[in-house]
Amino acid sequence: MAYTAADVKTLREMTGVGMMDCKKALEASDGDMEKAVEFLREKGLAVAQKKSGRAATEGIAYAAVYDGIGVAVEVNAESDFVAANELFSEYVHSVAEVVAKDNPSDLDALYACKYPGSDKTVQEVQNDKIMVIGENIKIRRFTRYDSGVSVPYVHMGGKIGVIVNLDTSCAADNEVVIELGKDLAMQVAAMNPTFLDKADVDTATIEKEKQILTIQAKEDPKNANKPDNIIEKMVMGRISKYYKENCLLQQDYVKGEAGESVEKHVSDVAKAAGCTIKVVSFTRYEKGEGLEKATADLAADVAALVK
Repeated sequence: MAYTAADVKTLREMTGVGMMDCKKALEASDGDMEKAVEFLREKGLAVAQKKSGRAATEGIAYAAVYDGIGVAVEVNAESDFVAANELFSEYVHSVAEVVAKDNPSDLDALYACKYPGSDKTVQEVQNDKIMVIGENIKIRRFTRYDSGVSVPYVHMGGKIGVIVNLDTSCAADNEVVIELGKDLAMQVAAMNPTFLDKADVDTATIEKEKQILTIQAKEDPKNANKPDNIIEKMVMGRISKYYKENCLLQQDYVKGEAGESVEKHVSDVAKAAGCTIKVVSFTRYEKGEGLEKATADLAADVAALVK
């Protein structure tokens, strides 16, 4: 019984196993799909598919620079101690290398790329890692910067990964620029700004913030007798505080003197270095951010074991 390329694709989608292993399974089972699935299960290869539905909310957020290309990635696993697993961290680093080298357009394209030092794809190697490590693994997101000077920072072994991208007339390896980039990356990790600059905050966000602040101000008993124009001035003052809290360039520079903004610090560093320096962008990934973590139920787990 012959098999087609479509059969290989179907088997791969059913099991999550790599293309070459699916081909071998179909050859060994003479093209019979059910027997091919059994073949893969017997070989232990279909285990990855079973684990693919389990929540992966831990893992590593990583940032690095490869030949001038800045990359940030987040790869998730099920438990926090997996981040210390050498096989898992090696996979994360290799994924970042693939992003830098192959410039994939999205996650599907990334999974289809060749894995470094292997004839397998990133997807196939991920399936292999799932079987060896015993947990579900997923690449969640990535960012790539191919121009300017990118400076990475990884906090607490992969809890947070940050990449800061700068445009400068200084040399790319200028120590002052690199030090500034690291300081800014640490600031982004610690202060978690939402925007780069107040000019980047969209009108809808500001209007919503004004609405909320206006309601808060009017409901405050201390403002009961204040006219609307005074309330409006109070709200605008709080909007300035919003910019200072949420926009990197308007934030207080954490390593500087009181009242010194990041924007002023960058300007001062550029002036002292005798070149131009502009913060173009930044990416901050925190592992598991925004993902719903499963709640452990010890009683249910024990009950399941004794059934």
